[in-house]
Amino acid sequence: MAGMLIWLSLAAAVVAAPLTQNRQEHLRGLQSVSRDGSSAGLQDVDLDPYPHKPRLTFRGDGTFKITVFSDLHYGENPWDDWGPQQDVDSTQLMNTVLKDEKPDYVVLNGDLITGENTFRGNSTTLIDEIVAPLNQLKIPFSSTHGNHDNEPNITHAEEIRREQLVAPLSYTRAAPSWADGEGYGPGTYWVPVYNDNEDPKPSLILWFFDSRGGFSEGANSTALPDWVDAQVANWIELTVFKMDAAWGRADQVARGSLVFVHIPPHVVQALQPGLNSTQDPGLNADVLGSGSTQASSEEANAGKDQPFYDAVHAHIKNLHAIISGHDHGNEWCKREPTKNVIFCFDKHSGYGGYSSAGWGHGVRNIAFRSFKPSVGPETWIRMENGDTHARIILDGSYN
Repeated sequence: MAGMLIWLSLAAAVVAAPLTQNRQEHLRGLQSVSRDGSSAGLQDVDLDPYPHKPRLTFRGDGTFKITVFSDLHYGENPWDDWGPQQDVDSTQLMNTVLKDEKPDYVVLNGDLITGENTFRGNSTTLIDEIVAPLNQLKIPFSSTHGNHDNEPNITHAEEIRREQLVAPLSYTRAAPSWADGEGYGPGTYWVPVYNDNEDPKPSLILWFFDSRGGFSEGANSTALPDWVDAQVANWIELTVFKMDAAWGRADQVARGSLVFVHIPPHVVQALQPGLNSTQDPGLNADVLGSGSTQASSEEANAGKDQPFYDAVHAHIKNLHAIISGHDHGNEWCKREPTKNVIFCFDKHSGYGGYSSAGWGHGVRNIAFRSFKPSVGPETWIRMENGDTHARIILDGSYN
Protein backbone atom coordinates (compact mmCIF):
# COMPACT_ATOMS: atom_id res chain seq x y z
CA MET A 1 0.00 0.00 0.00
CA ALA A 2 2.83 2.42 0.85
CA GLY A 3 4.43 1.84 -2.52
CA MET A 4 1.13 2.50 -4.29
CA LEU A 5 0.60 5.76 -2.35
CA ILE A 6 4.07 6.92 -3.36
CA TRP A 7 3.31 6.03 -6.97
CA LEU A 8 0.03 7.96 -6.94
CA SER A 9 1.59 11.06 -5.42
CA LEU A 10 4.34 11.02 -8.02
CA ALA A 11 1.87 10.55 -10.85
CA ALA A 12 0.04 13.66 -9.68
CA ALA A 13 3.30 15.60 -9.49
CA VAL A 14 4.26 15.16 -13.12
CA VAL A 15 2.72 18.26 -14.66
CA ALA A 16 5.06 18.66 -17.61
CA ALA A 17 4.26 15.17 -18.90
CA PRO A 18 0.79 14.00 -17.77
CA LEU A 19 0.52 10.23 -17.48
CA THR A 20 -1.81 8.41 -19.84
CA GLN A 21 -3.57 5.29 -18.64
CA ASN A 22 -1.18 3.19 -20.72
CA ARG A 23 1.78 4.91 -19.09
CA GLN A 24 0.36 4.29 -15.63
CA GLU A 25 -0.17 0.61 -16.43
CA HIS A 26 3.34 0.38 -17.85
CA LEU A 27 4.90 1.82 -14.69
CA ARG A 28 2.86 -0.52 -12.52
CA GLY A 29 4.18 -3.37 -14.64
CA LEU A 30 7.73 -2.37 -13.79
CA GLN A 31 7.08 -3.09 -10.12
CA SER A 32 8.98 -6.26 -9.47
CA VAL A 33 9.57 -8.87 -6.79
CA SER A 34 12.91 -9.06 -5.01
CA ARG A 35 14.77 -12.28 -4.29
CA ASP A 36 13.40 -12.32 -0.74
CA GLY A 37 9.83 -12.13 -2.05
CA SER A 38 9.07 -8.51 -1.13
CA SER A 39 7.53 -6.08 -3.60
CA ALA A 40 9.90 -3.65 -5.25
CA GLY A 41 9.54 -0.47 -7.21
CA LEU A 42 9.34 3.29 -6.72
CA GLN A 43 9.62 2.97 -2.96
CA ASP A 44 13.20 1.79 -3.51
CA VAL A 45 14.19 5.11 -5.12
CA ASP A 46 15.36 7.58 -2.47
CA LEU A 47 15.95 11.07 -3.84
CA ASP A 48 18.04 11.98 -0.79
CA PRO A 49 20.44 9.03 -0.72
CA TYR A 50 23.22 10.72 1.25
CA PRO A 51 21.63 12.60 4.18
CA HIS A 52 24.74 12.19 6.34
CA LYS A 53 27.42 13.01 3.76
CA PRO A 54 28.60 16.38 2.43
CA ARG A 55 26.58 17.69 -0.49
CA LEU A 56 28.58 17.57 -3.73
CA THR A 57 28.57 20.92 -5.53
CA PHE A 58 30.15 22.71 -8.44
CA ARG A 59 32.85 25.22 -7.53
CA GLY A 60 32.02 28.90 -7.28
CA ASP A 61 33.28 29.44 -10.84
CA GLY A 62 30.85 26.79 -12.16
CA THR A 63 33.44 24.04 -12.69
CA PHE A 64 33.60 20.46 -11.41
CA LYS A 65 36.51 18.12 -12.07
CA ILE A 66 36.43 14.30 -12.00
CA THR A 67 39.54 12.13 -12.09
CA VAL A 68 39.03 8.48 -13.08
CA PHE A 69 41.33 5.69 -11.94
CA SER A 70 40.60 2.47 -13.78
CA ASP A 71 41.82 -1.13 -13.53
CA LEU A 72 44.03 -0.67 -10.48
CA HIS A 73 44.29 -4.46 -10.00
CA TYR A 74 45.63 -4.51 -6.46
CA GLY A 75 46.57 -7.85 -4.90
CA GLU A 76 48.30 -9.61 -7.78
CA ASN A 77 50.73 -12.37 -6.83
CA PRO A 78 51.09 -11.50 -3.13
CA TRP A 79 53.47 -14.45 -2.73
CA ASP A 80 56.10 -12.79 -4.98
CA ASP A 81 58.00 -9.55 -4.42
CA TRP A 82 56.78 -8.01 -7.67
CA GLY A 83 53.09 -8.30 -6.76
CA PRO A 84 53.13 -6.10 -3.65
CA GLN A 85 55.55 -3.74 -5.39
CA GLN A 86 52.95 -3.15 -8.11
CA ASP A 87 50.53 -2.01 -5.42
CA VAL A 88 53.15 0.36 -3.99
CA ASP A 89 53.65 1.81 -7.47
CA SER A 90 49.91 2.17 -8.02
CA THR A 91 49.51 4.01 -4.71
CA GLN A 92 52.37 6.32 -5.65
CA LEU A 93 50.63 7.06 -8.95
CA MET A 94 47.41 7.88 -7.11
CA ASN A 95 49.19 10.20 -4.70
CA THR A 96 51.03 11.98 -7.51
CA VAL A 97 47.94 12.47 -9.66
CA LEU A 98 45.64 13.53 -6.83
CA LYS A 99 48.03 16.15 -5.51
CA ASP A 100 48.59 17.56 -9.00
CA GLU A 101 45.05 17.43 -10.36
CA LYS A 102 43.13 18.34 -7.19
CA PRO A 103 39.85 16.82 -8.40
CA ASP A 104 36.49 17.57 -6.86
CA TYR A 105 35.52 13.92 -7.23
CA VAL A 106 37.20 10.62 -8.04
CA VAL A 107 35.82 7.54 -9.75
CA LEU A 108 37.41 4.11 -9.33
CA ASN A 109 36.02 2.51 -12.48
CA GLY A 110 36.27 -1.19 -11.83
CA ASP A 111 38.76 -4.04 -11.37
CA LEU A 112 40.00 -2.56 -8.13
CA ILE A 113 41.38 -5.96 -7.16
CA THR A 114 42.77 -8.96 -9.06
CA GLY A 115 40.45 -11.22 -7.12
CA GLU A 116 41.74 -14.53 -8.46
CA ASN A 117 45.05 -13.90 -6.66
CA THR A 118 43.63 -12.94 -3.28
CA PHE A 119 43.10 -15.00 -0.15
CA ARG A 120 39.70 -15.30 1.49
CA GLY A 121 40.98 -14.15 4.85
CA ASN A 122 42.31 -10.75 3.78
CA SER A 123 40.98 -9.94 0.31
CA THR A 124 38.72 -7.06 1.36
CA THR A 125 41.54 -5.33 3.28
CA LEU A 126 43.05 -4.42 -0.08
CA ILE A 127 40.24 -1.85 -0.25
CA ASP A 128 41.87 -0.09 2.73
CA GLU A 129 45.07 0.29 0.72
CA ILE A 130 43.28 1.50 -2.40
CA VAL A 131 41.24 4.21 -0.69
CA ALA A 132 44.00 5.39 1.66
CA PRO A 133 45.12 8.29 -0.62
CA LEU A 134 41.50 9.43 -0.96
CA ASN A 135 40.94 9.25 2.78
CA GLN A 136 44.14 11.14 3.48
CA LEU A 137 43.29 13.95 1.08
CA LYS A 138 39.58 13.90 2.00
CA ILE A 139 38.40 13.54 -1.59
CA PRO A 140 34.87 12.19 -2.17
CA PHE A 141 34.63 9.27 -4.57
CA SER A 142 32.60 6.39 -6.00
CA SER A 143 33.46 2.94 -7.28
CA THR A 144 32.23 0.61 -9.97
CA HIS A 145 33.35 -3.00 -9.98
CA GLY A 146 34.68 -5.28 -12.67
CA ASN A 147 34.99 -8.91 -13.61
CA HIS A 148 38.14 -9.36 -11.50
CA ASP A 149 36.25 -8.06 -8.44
CA ASN A 150 33.99 -11.15 -8.54
CA GLU A 151 36.13 -14.19 -7.81
CA PRO A 152 36.02 -17.21 -5.44
CA ASN A 153 37.60 -15.17 -2.61
CA ILE A 154 35.96 -11.75 -3.20
CA THR A 155 32.66 -10.30 -4.44
CA HIS A 156 31.40 -6.89 -5.48
CA ALA A 157 29.13 -6.80 -2.44
CA GLU A 158 32.02 -7.47 -0.07
CA GLU A 159 34.12 -4.72 -1.64
CA ILE A 160 31.24 -2.26 -1.33
CA ARG A 161 30.67 -3.08 2.33
CA ARG A 162 34.37 -2.73 3.12
CA GLU A 163 34.61 0.58 1.28
CA GLN A 164 31.62 1.95 3.17
CA LEU A 165 33.24 0.85 6.42
CA VAL A 166 36.70 2.38 5.93
CA ALA A 167 36.06 5.41 3.67
CA PRO A 168 33.90 8.21 5.16
CA LEU A 169 33.71 10.03 1.81
CA SER A 170 32.74 7.01 -0.27
CA TYR A 171 29.45 7.56 -2.10
CA THR A 172 29.34 3.98 -3.35
CA ARG A 173 26.14 2.16 -2.44
CA ALA A 174 24.13 -0.90 -3.40
CA ALA A 175 21.11 -1.31 -5.64
CA PRO A 176 17.84 -2.73 -4.31
CA SER A 177 17.92 -6.53 -4.26
CA TRP A 178 15.61 -6.85 -7.27
CA ALA A 179 18.11 -4.91 -9.42
CA ASP A 180 21.42 -6.29 -8.13
CA GLY A 181 22.10 -8.87 -10.83
CA GLU A 182 21.06 -11.81 -8.65
CA GLY A 183 23.49 -10.67 -5.98
CA TYR A 184 26.53 -10.36 -8.24
CA GLY A 185 25.92 -6.87 -9.61
CA PRO A 186 24.99 -4.73 -6.61
CA GLY A 187 26.99 -1.63 -7.59
CA THR A 188 24.24 0.17 -9.49
CA TYR A 189 23.36 3.61 -8.11
CA TRP A 190 23.52 7.35 -8.80
CA VAL A 191 25.15 10.36 -7.16
CA PRO A 192 23.73 13.92 -7.34
CA VAL A 193 25.88 17.02 -7.86
CA TYR A 194 24.31 20.41 -7.11
CA ASN A 195 25.08 23.87 -8.41
CA ASP A 196 25.49 25.09 -4.83
CA ASN A 197 24.51 24.18 -1.28
CA GLU A 198 21.16 25.97 -1.55
CA ASP A 199 20.03 24.42 -4.85
CA PRO A 200 16.89 22.31 -4.25
CA LYS A 201 17.61 20.01 -7.19
CA PRO A 202 20.84 18.63 -8.70
CA SER A 203 22.43 19.96 -11.86
CA LEU A 204 24.30 16.74 -12.65
CA ILE A 205 23.66 13.05 -12.03
CA LEU A 206 26.59 10.63 -12.00
CA TRP A 207 25.29 7.15 -12.85
CA PHE A 208 27.16 3.97 -11.91
CA PHE A 209 26.28 0.54 -13.29
CA ASP A 210 27.53 -2.92 -12.36
CA SER A 211 28.50 -5.04 -15.37
CA ARG A 212 29.19 -8.12 -13.22
CA GLY A 213 31.40 -10.81 -14.81
CA GLY A 214 34.07 -12.93 -13.18
CA PHE A 215 33.21 -15.96 -11.05
CA SER A 216 30.97 -16.74 -8.10
CA GLU A 217 32.44 -17.15 -4.63
CA GLY A 218 33.25 -20.44 -2.93
CA ALA A 219 34.70 -23.80 -3.84
CA ASN A 220 32.14 -24.52 -6.57
CA SER A 221 32.76 -21.27 -8.40
CA THR A 222 31.06 -20.76 -11.77
CA ALA A 223 31.31 -18.07 -14.45
CA LEU A 224 28.97 -15.10 -14.00
CA PRO A 225 27.09 -13.08 -16.63
CA ASP A 226 29.30 -10.27 -17.94
CA TRP A 227 26.65 -7.67 -18.65
CA VAL A 228 24.42 -5.26 -16.75
CA ASP A 229 21.38 -7.25 -15.67
CA ALA A 230 18.24 -6.63 -17.73
CA GLN A 231 16.27 -5.76 -14.58
CA VAL A 232 18.43 -2.64 -14.24
CA ALA A 233 16.58 -1.24 -17.26
CA ASN A 234 13.41 -1.16 -15.14
CA TRP A 235 15.34 0.42 -12.26
CA ILE A 236 16.57 3.17 -14.61
CA GLU A 237 13.06 3.94 -15.83
CA LEU A 238 11.57 4.02 -12.33
CA THR A 239 14.44 6.12 -10.97
CA VAL A 240 14.26 8.70 -13.75
CA PHE A 241 10.47 8.84 -13.43
CA LYS A 242 10.77 9.71 -9.75
CA MET A 243 13.53 12.27 -10.46
CA ASP A 244 11.43 13.94 -13.14
CA ALA A 245 8.39 14.04 -10.87
CA ALA A 246 10.32 15.75 -8.09
CA TRP A 247 12.74 17.94 -10.02
CA GLY A 248 11.32 18.30 -13.52
CA ARG A 249 12.39 16.52 -16.69
CA ALA A 250 16.13 16.66 -17.28
CA ASP A 251 15.74 18.00 -20.82
CA GLN A 252 13.49 20.83 -19.53
CA VAL A 253 15.31 21.87 -16.36
CA ALA A 254 18.91 21.47 -17.61
CA ARG A 255 20.06 18.47 -15.59
CA GLY A 256 23.12 16.73 -17.04
CA SER A 257 24.26 13.12 -16.79
CA LEU A 258 27.41 11.03 -17.01
CA VAL A 259 27.53 7.21 -16.97
CA PHE A 260 30.26 4.93 -15.62
CA VAL A 261 30.32 1.16 -16.18
CA HIS A 262 33.40 -1.07 -16.09
CA ILE A 263 32.81 -3.36 -19.09
CA PRO A 264 31.84 -1.39 -22.23
CA PRO A 265 28.45 -2.01 -23.86
CA HIS A 266 28.68 -4.49 -26.73
CA VAL A 267 27.93 -1.82 -29.36
CA VAL A 268 31.36 -0.29 -28.72
CA GLN A 269 33.05 -3.15 -30.54
CA ALA A 270 31.68 -1.96 -33.88
CA LEU A 271 33.25 1.49 -33.40
CA GLN A 272 36.87 0.42 -33.45
CA PRO A 273 37.31 -0.25 -37.20
CA GLY A 274 36.14 3.29 -38.00
CA LEU A 275 38.45 5.16 -35.65
CA ASN A 276 40.30 8.18 -36.96
CA SER A 277 43.45 8.89 -34.92
CA THR A 278 43.06 12.66 -35.45
CA GLN A 279 39.35 12.88 -34.81
CA ASP A 280 39.30 10.12 -32.16
CA PRO A 281 42.64 10.57 -30.39
CA GLY A 282 44.09 8.25 -27.78
CA LEU A 283 45.79 4.87 -27.58
CA ASN A 284 44.11 2.20 -29.70
CA ALA A 285 46.22 -0.88 -28.98
CA ASP A 286 43.67 -3.37 -27.64
CA VAL A 287 41.75 -5.14 -30.41
CA LEU A 288 38.20 -5.73 -29.17
CA GLY A 289 37.02 -9.32 -29.34
CA SER A 290 35.47 -12.02 -27.19
CA GLY A 291 35.16 -10.78 -23.62
CA SER A 292 36.16 -7.20 -24.48
CA THR A 293 32.63 -5.86 -24.23
CA GLN A 294 29.48 -6.83 -22.37
CA ALA A 295 27.82 -10.15 -23.25
CA SER A 296 30.56 -11.07 -25.73
CA SER A 297 32.28 -13.98 -23.97
CA GLU A 298 29.83 -16.53 -25.36
CA GLU A 299 27.89 -16.26 -28.62
CA ALA A 300 24.70 -17.43 -26.91
CA ASN A 301 24.75 -14.30 -24.73
CA ALA A 302 25.23 -11.78 -27.55
CA GLY A 303 23.13 -8.68 -27.07
CA LYS A 304 21.97 -9.43 -23.53
CA ASP A 305 23.13 -5.99 -22.42
CA GLN A 306 20.79 -4.34 -24.95
CA PRO A 307 17.97 -3.69 -22.43
CA PHE A 308 20.43 -1.72 -20.29
CA TYR A 309 21.80 0.24 -23.23
CA ASP A 310 18.31 0.97 -24.57
CA ALA A 311 17.17 2.21 -21.16
CA VAL A 312 20.16 4.51 -20.78
CA HIS A 313 19.34 6.10 -24.11
CA ALA A 314 15.59 6.25 -23.58
CA HIS A 315 15.54 7.68 -20.08
CA ILE A 316 18.86 9.32 -19.13
CA LYS A 317 18.74 12.66 -20.91
CA ASN A 318 21.49 15.25 -21.45
CA LEU A 319 23.98 12.38 -21.34
CA HIS A 320 27.51 13.65 -21.92
CA ALA A 321 29.18 10.24 -22.30
CA ILE A 322 29.46 6.62 -21.19
CA ILE A 323 32.87 5.92 -19.61
CA SER A 324 34.37 2.41 -19.31
CA GLY A 325 37.62 0.64 -18.50
CA HIS A 326 38.34 -3.10 -18.87
CA ASP A 327 40.37 -2.96 -22.10
CA HIS A 328 43.72 -1.67 -20.84
CA GLY A 329 45.25 -0.77 -24.20
CA ASN A 330 42.51 1.65 -25.27
CA GLU A 331 41.98 5.33 -24.41
CA TRP A 332 39.87 6.56 -27.31
CA CYS A 333 36.44 8.15 -27.50
CA LYS A 334 33.91 7.75 -30.31
CA ARG A 335 30.28 8.65 -30.91
CA GLU A 336 28.09 5.53 -31.09
CA PRO A 337 25.71 6.23 -34.00
CA THR A 338 22.74 4.00 -33.16
CA LYS A 339 22.01 6.02 -29.99
CA ASN A 340 24.05 9.16 -30.78
CA VAL A 341 25.99 8.74 -27.53
CA ILE A 342 29.69 9.45 -26.99
CA PHE A 343 31.65 6.54 -25.52
CA CYS A 344 35.10 6.88 -23.92
CA PHE A 345 37.60 4.41 -22.57
CA ASP A 346 39.49 5.21 -19.40
CA LYS A 347 43.26 5.05 -19.03
CA HIS A 348 44.74 1.95 -17.38
CA SER A 349 45.89 3.34 -14.02
CA GLY A 350 47.21 0.42 -11.98
CA TYR A 351 50.52 -1.36 -12.25
CA GLY A 352 48.56 -4.60 -11.87
CA GLY A 353 46.72 -6.17 -14.76
CA TYR A 354 47.96 -6.80 -18.28
CA SER A 355 49.93 -4.14 -20.11
CA SER A 356 52.42 -3.71 -22.92
CA ALA A 357 55.47 -1.62 -23.74
CA GLY A 358 54.59 1.99 -24.40
CA TRP A 359 51.11 1.94 -22.90
CA GLY A 360 52.09 3.55 -19.62
CA HIS A 361 49.77 4.41 -16.74
CA GLY A 362 47.55 7.38 -16.01
CA VAL A 363 44.00 8.62 -15.61
CA ARG A 364 41.14 10.16 -17.52
CA ASN A 365 40.14 13.64 -16.38
CA ILE A 366 36.67 15.03 -17.02
CA ALA A 367 36.35 18.77 -16.37
CA PHE A 368 32.90 20.33 -16.36
CA ARG A 369 33.19 23.96 -17.39
CA SER A 370 29.66 24.87 -16.32
CA PHE A 371 26.77 23.30 -14.43
CA LYS A 372 24.68 23.82 -17.57
CA PRO A 373 24.48 20.60 -19.66
CA SER A 374 24.55 22.66 -22.85
CA VAL A 375 28.23 23.30 -22.11
CA GLY A 376 30.01 20.00 -22.70
CA PRO A 377 32.82 18.95 -20.35
CA GLU A 378 36.41 18.66 -21.54
CA THR A 379 38.13 15.29 -21.15
CA TRP A 380 41.72 14.15 -21.63
CA ILE A 381 44.29 11.56 -20.65
CA ARG A 382 46.87 12.51 -18.05
CA MET A 383 49.90 10.23 -17.72
CA GLU A 384 51.71 9.55 -14.46
CA ASN A 385 54.56 11.89 -15.43
CA GLY A 386 52.14 14.77 -16.07
CA ASP A 387 52.01 14.57 -19.87
CA THR A 388 48.54 15.03 -21.35
CA HIS A 389 46.96 14.08 -24.67
CA ALA A 390 43.70 13.13 -26.43
CA ARG A 391 41.76 16.25 -25.40
CA ILE A 392 38.21 16.51 -26.67
CA ILE A 393 34.97 18.28 -25.73
CA LEU A 394 32.01 16.02 -24.97
CA ASP A 395 29.32 17.95 -26.80
CA GLY A 396 27.32 17.91 -30.01
CA SER A 397 30.27 19.07 -32.10
CA TYR A 398 32.33 15.94 -31.35
CA ASN A 399 32.47 13.63 -34.42
